[in-house]
Amino acid sequence: MKIAEIKEMSTNDLVERVEAEVVNYNQMVINHSISPLENPAQIKQLRRTIARMRTELRQRELNNK
Repeated sequence: MKIAEIKEMSTNDLVERVEAEVVNYNQMVINHSISPLENPAQIKQLRRTIARMRTELRQRELNNK
């Protein structure tokens, strides 16, 4: 997910998406430990996407104060 797409999302949608992606990330890590994924770089990419979304949420929080 690109930064522009993240910035276009509403705050509520972004919070829900972060929660869903964290669950997806945790499941992916567990699955990878049991049997290796075809593309383990997906884990890194998902972790960075979650970080981008959390960063945008934090920026919105600071700008609203």
